[in-house]
Amino acid sequence: MGRPHTKPPARKGPNRRDFFKQSGGSTAALAAATLLPMGSALAADAVPAFQHGVASGDPLSDRVILWTRVTPNGPRGAVPVQWVVARDPGLTQVVLRGTAKTNPDRDYTVKVDAIGLQPGTTYYYRFKAEGTDSPIGRTRTLPVGAVDRLRMAVVSCSNHAYGYFNAYRQIAARADLDLVLHLGDYLYEYGTNQYGTARPTEPATEITSLADYRMRHAQYKRDADLQALHRQHPMIAIWDDHEITNDAWKDGAQNHTEGAEGVWNERVNRALKAYFEWMPTRAVDTTDLRKNWRSFRFGNLADVVMLEERLAGRAQQLPAGGQFTQTGAFTDASRSLLGSEQEAWVADTLRRSTTQWRFLGQGVMFAQLKGVGAANAAGGGAFLNADQWDGYQPARNRIYDILKGNATTPGVGNVVVLTGDIHSSWAADLTQDPNNPDLASGGYNPATGEGSRAVEFVGTSVTSPGVNDPQGSTAAFLRSQNPHFKYIDLMRRGYMLIDATPQRVVGEWWYVDTVASISNVQVFGTAFEVQAGTNHLVPSAQTTPRANPPLLAP
Repeated sequence: MGRPHTKPPARKGPNRRDFFKQSGGSTAALAAATLLPMGSALAADAVPAFQHGVASGDPLSDRVILWTRVTPNGPRGAVPVQWVVARDPGLTQVVLRGTAKTNPDRDYTVKVDAIGLQPGTTYYYRFKAEGTDSPIGRTRTLPVGAVDRLRMAVVSCSNHAYGYFNAYRQIAARADLDLVLHLGDYLYEYGTNQYGTARPTEPATEITSLADYRMRHAQYKRDADLQALHRQHPMIAIWDDHEITNDAWKDGAQNHTEGAEGVWNERVNRALKAYFEWMPTRAVDTTDLRKNWRSFRFGNLADVVMLEERLAGRAQQLPAGGQFTQTGAFTDASRSLLGSEQEAWVADTLRRSTTQWRFLGQGVMFAQLKGVGAANAAGGGAFLNADQWDGYQPARNRIYDILKGNATTPGVGNVVVLTGDIHSSWAADLTQDPNNPDLASGGYNPATGEGSRAVEFVGTSVTSPGVNDPQGSTAAFLRSQNPHFKYIDLMRRGYMLIDATPQRVVGEWWYVDTVASISNVQVFGTAFEVQAGTNHLVPSAQTTPRANPPLLAP
């Protein structure tokens, strides 16, 4: 969302167009890896250091991925890296230690799956290479058994070129979080001034080669606020499109020119190789990195189910020409957003879930978004964005079939969809036909929430731009056409905070005052909640942080 539909020359600056309209409708040379590590702008005689910080991710009850990257002092082959995990920030109560090796083939990144940890426990860790210590990081394993609370920050759309990561700064300071969910667009592929002018990109051109993708990851990982977030909290991440290129689908992308920018499958392979090198993410299938759907269990409280919606099964987006209706090719049941294999996995995962709550972490808005609503049992009206689930309504209906159940298969309740991508904030009841007031025919009552099958919290961007709507008139119009939306803010940037207990899930929106400069100012926006067993939203209030959380990493 909010991205240029065509790439302007770097010298002409960004192309900022209305994000609803946008959504419808040369590689820099690097030194050879044996002379200079990919992704590094440092000279070969640089002081050895952990230039890109430390990170952790994909926690389970007994393990967590620990990540760093070594910048060797001069030409190197393999580099040994020691690591240690302890229960205290001073690293005196050591529980695990070991040695890993890294080399140019993996861009000198290091990933350790630290196995043998206790559930629901905060740990501290550090790396050491060539006589240099890394910063100390902090992480946490998933709990087992009875769990009374889960708190997590939710972020997406962090465009380095568009400004400063002040939202990450605020999240890093929240000591009581269990983890951070990143729902895609962790980085952007465009070159300098092509989509944002606050900070230049490395390399200066759009990224297409393996060296390019590595360099862009390296630039993001040098950001102090992103380093702070990764150092303090484990992250569970899923890509959207910009980690590869804009409006990607399984066989291509809007922002990919076959031939001039190489072969699509090869570009994807390069992007994903760099992604798994540079992210604290555990590969589900090392023979097919596109299959990145996976789930995480927080004891008896919640399952977090992460969906892959770009590369594994998505059919090409249909040309919408502005607003579109659910007619013609849009009704083709063979078109999928997840692909048949992942659809079957989602159905099985949701139906087998025994926790109180089921979170779906995913990239593009699930709720219907119309420019013109219509009371119509077939879901009439004019839709705005063919890149989100509105462009794949038969596939969305199959998800609703899971939620509703049938005569032989029980339905699934207490589902909370968490979404990024759209550079704005939304809270929605999820119903198949939100503009139809007749409950008997599968409609929805916006006053009571009857007819809603689940809820969706959509988080705003870290930096990427939304819509200039200072008076809220555009948001008000959209709510008038889409009665299932309980909250819309199109302008402000920041993050979501999710607080779950057995009784309810609260979604809070927190906003930073600016992304044009470094700032420590944040404000609370609003909160909505879903109470267990109700499957619809009601207004809520700011939640209270946990008392006496584990110490932050020093």
